[in-house]
This record gives sequence, C-alpha cells and structure tokens, in this order.
Amino acid sequence: MSEFSFARAREQFQTHGAEALFELLCQDLRARHDFHKLFDALCLRKKYALGLPLGRPTAFDDVPASLRDEFESAYVAAAREVGHLLLADGKIPQAWMYFHAIRETQPIREALDRYPIPRESTEESEELIDLALYKGVHPVKGVEIQLRTHGTCSTITALDQMFPRLNPSDRAACAAVLVRSLHADVLQSVQRDVAQRMPFAPPAATLRELIAGREWLFADNNYHIDCSHLHSVVRFARSLSPEAPELALARDLAEYGAQLAPQFQYAGEPPFRDFYPAHIEFFKFLLREDSDRALHYFRGQLERETEDMDRALTAYVMVDLLVRMGRFADALPIAERHLLNADAEFATAFGELCEKAGRFDVLQRVSEARHDPVTFTAALLQEQAARPVAQGSAAG
Repeated sequence: MSEFSFARAREQFQTHGAEALFELLCQDLRARHDFHKLFDALCLRKKYALGLPLGRPTAFDDVPASLRDEFESAYVAAAREVGHLLLADGKIPQAWMYFHAIRETQPIREALDRYPIPRESTEESEELIDLALYKGVHPVKGVEIQLRTHGTCSTITALDQMFPRLNPSDRAACAAVLVRSLHADVLQSVQRDVAQRMPFAPPAATLRELIAGREWLFADNNYHIDCSHLHSVVRFARSLSPEAPELALARDLAEYGAQLAPQFQYAGEPPFRDFYPAHIEFFKFLLREDSDRALHYFRGQLERETEDMDRALTAYVMVDLLVRMGRFADALPIAERHLLNADAEFATAFGELCEKAGRFDVLQRVSEARHDPVTFTAALLQEQAARPVAQGSAAG
C-alpha cells in the first residue's frame, strides 16, 4: 500500500475543509491498520471540533471542565473502536491498553476465550499469561496457557502467588484446571504401574478403584507423581464448589496421598495437620458422603486445639463448609463462639450469616453484648421486616 499522500491531504483541506481532512486521515489509518495513530487522530478530531489545543490529542489536562464530559465520550468511543480493531487483528495485549483505559474488560476476556492454547512458550503467550492471570482479566485461561507452556511446577508457583487476589469463582475454576490435569497424570502413572505388575488386571474406572486393596503400589516409598505438586493441588481443591465434578477427583487424589509413605505427607495448617486424611473428610463433606462423620472429625479437631489461633482456623473451615452446604443454622454457634472474638473483621460476615440463618435474635444479643447499637438497631429492623405480615381477623 502506498504511503499517506500529504499533497492530497493538503488539497482536501484547502478544497473541502477540516472535516474532509479528518475523514481522509482516519480512512487511511484504518486501511493501513495503523490503529494507534487512528486513536490519536480520532481524539484530535474531537479536540479540533471543540476548539481545544491540538498539541496533545489524547491529553485531558488541557480540557476545561465544561467540555470534559463531551471529550471523554469521544475518547471512550475512540478507544472502544481501536480496541475492537486490534482484537480483529489478533493483537490482544495491544487491545488491552485501550479497553483497560475505559474500564471495559469483557471484550478482552471473550478474545482470550477464543484464543487457542499454544503448545510452546512464545513472546505472545507470555504476554497473554501476564494479561490473563497476573492482571486478572481471565485467570483460568492464564492458568491453562501457563500449564501447557510451562508445566505443573511453574503453574502452581504462579497460582500460589495470585490465589489470594482471585474472587471465589476464579479460584474454583483455576483449581479445577489443576485438579483435572494432575489427576490425569496420576491416573496414567498408576495405570502403567498396575499394568506392568498385573498385565491381566481388569481396567478400573477411577483412581480410587485403581488403588483400592493395592497397598503394594506404595511399598518401598514408591510414588507416581511429584509429592509437592500433589500437596499443592489438593490444597487448591478446597476452593471447588460442591457441584464441581472435579471434587470427586480431588477426593481420589487425597485418598492416593493418604497411602504415601509418611515422609511424603507434608503437614498443613490446622485443621489439616494430618493433611490427606483431613482433606478426605473435607471433600467427602462437600460430596455429601457421610457428612456427619466429616463434621464429627473437624469438631474433634476443634475441641483438641489448645491455641486460640489454631482453634479459629479450624472453626473457620467448619463454618465455611457448613455455609457452602447451606447449613447456616449449624454454622452460627461455631462462628459466634470461636470467630467473633478471634477476628475483629468477622463481625460483618457474622451479620450476613445471621441473616441467612434467619436468626436476627442472635445478632441482637451479640450486638448488645458487644455494645454495638448500630448493628443492634439494624437487626431489630431486619427482624421486623422478615416477619410475615399478620392477616387481619375477619370482621365480626
């Protein structure tokens, strides 16, 4: 394509005026896919129309307050247009600059959804990992790309760093990716081991079935996967929702881990010091497999804890489990007894728990004991609003 014709631009301006010049300029930049300059040109066009200084087309500090809203609308429209044009060219990181500036991330997320996961690391894939995972635009896609191009170890390290910043939905989705991947690796490795030792053994449908009654798989400190990877992925799996199909896979991984030699069963924080057995109970509770036994297990942990912090950690896990299963009334006394005084920031969550349990009387009692008249007043009003309206008696 020939270069921009400055002579034609001059002629267009002299013959038809500034608007025709801008139209020529923008058409030329679109045709050349010179979208960064197109953004500047669109902003310049608006500044000219508003009679503003033209030296810095995209700057806001030379826009008076009376014209700021109008210029901002044009700026947003220009950024949106250029962002979509860059996406159409497959330039996701460049498009991000424009959508991020106008706080519209959904088009980038949708583009990442469509992006095929590469098999090897490239400069582009590294940019997309940074954008998707570290900038939080699409954490699951970032984990998928990282896992394919860098492997399990690097992905676990990256997710460990980002996990506290993710919302619950993204945590669950990222955990599911790693659970599926690691489970597939363990299953394949164990299947290979069984086939070598028992060539005519009937195939097993699950890892759980495959290891059942085969303690010899773990004899002589044997293992089939990096034990630190197993530990991390099982820990991530606590974020899975009760409906997640990966939850059963996580339980199977924990049951596998529980058969490893003791030196490969790394301890966790309370109530997961006995790491894999505790996680088996955790996952079984969410799977509704003997939930009462699981609850009894954690209640026993709670009663045996001697340190306040450890007791609070255990209580938090119990409350979290019960809330996720909709058992708000069962969670309430544990939260009141063990968490309210242990964590000053828990008061808001406790109020929400009382509301879900329909126990505004508990919230009133606690608020009165804590000398919190505002929450007490709110609880009184919430209790009144929650009462069914009494039907008037029939006229006699």
